[in-house]
Amino acid sequence: MFGRPLSCFQVTSLFSSTSPRLRRFTVLALESSADDSCAAVVTSDRRVLSNIVVKQTAEVEKYGGIHPYIAIQSHQKNLPGAVRRAFEDAGLSVNDIDGIAFTRGPGMGGCLSVASNAAKTLAAALNKPLIGVHHMQAHALTALLTSSKDDMPHFPFLTLLVSGGHTMLVLARSVNNFETLCNTVDISIGNVYDKVFRLLALPPHPDQLGPGAALERFCNENSSIDLTIPQFAIASPGQRQFSYAGLLSAVQYEINRRLGNHDSGPGELSHEDKVAIARGFQNAAAAQLEEKLGLVLDVCIRRGLLVKHLVMSGGVASNEYVRNTLRTFLQTSAREEARDVTLCCPPAQLCTDNAVMIAWASMHRFLNHDHDDYTIDLRPTWSIEEAR
Repeated sequence: MFGRPLSCFQVTSLFSSTSPRLRRFTVLALESSADDSCAAVVTSDRRVLSNIVVKQTAEVEKYGGIHPYIAIQSHQKNLPGAVRRAFEDAGLSVNDIDGIAFTRGPGMGGCLSVASNAAKTLAAALNKPLIGVHHMQAHALTALLTSSKDDMPHFPFLTLLVSGGHTMLVLARSVNNFETLCNTVDISIGNVYDKVFRLLALPPHPDQLGPGAALERFCNENSSIDLTIPQFAIASPGQRQFSYAGLLSAVQYEINRRLGNHDSGPGELSHEDKVAIARGFQNAAAAQLEEKLGLVLDVCIRRGLLVKHLVMSGGVASNEYVRNTLRTFLQTSAREEARDVTLCCPPAQLCTDNAVMIAWASMHRFLNHDHDDYTIDLRPTWSIEEAR
């Protein structure tokens, strides 16, 4: 039955069968590639039985970002409890698990090691198959788990991976065949969102969400204020490369310019200044995604690729302003081929780091009996083209 590789679509249809010979495959997955300690239980028939995410919000705020040593300590403290809660929420025991998956990379090496060591030890002790998953591959495939049958993305599709560590447009031909068509040459969009949030000293999100969500909320709450919004340029126009370092520098320059305009000398930014700069930044950050998406769509059209879906995932994919900007761009494009592309976004809680996506991205390999050895190493740097 498992002689030929199965796609995620085949996985879904296979386990929806009523054949008594078939039963669903249940995966425990662990994720600790950055600052979230995650555990989840997911089945091959697309059921999310549990999804536990323990954040390090206080630590990130205290140190102005992810402190590698503190993050490792927090993972070591938080992950055991996350695993226990994942089993409790799922109503299962370790004996009900068929396989264990974990994030092998890319990510912060020390952080990756916590979930890796836990997964390998559990799998070896329980004699369960083990699979190490590519983090960005998991983001790219999440929509195949969360979309309805009518909205399911079909290969080939484009995936926009936008997070604190990545900004890339990737062509997905199958569950393990990817081609990067546009990548960042410096810092990621999520990284610059975090830095601008701190430069402007904006209020934190009341629900303890990240700096990006807090910046978007700040802009939304002050959208009715009539201001002159600064126009920040799009980096590398006409080139298939993302670059957000220039936008960060432009924001820093604008802040310094406004601080220096006080009659009594340098002072603090006014509320209106913060609103204007935040809205100008958000406009420019989304506009760059829009421009590069247009260039990548042109490449697909020239190649004769019939792309019908754009899957957006990663932490920044939960940003409604960014989503709406890209959706409007597609719907109003001068090219009919672009207007035919549908934007697909997982639920916001599955856009940020989570173990649900790790479990789902491992499923096709588990069903093909393509397991990893318990001695598998980490891949802190790992191209998505090498994903299995």
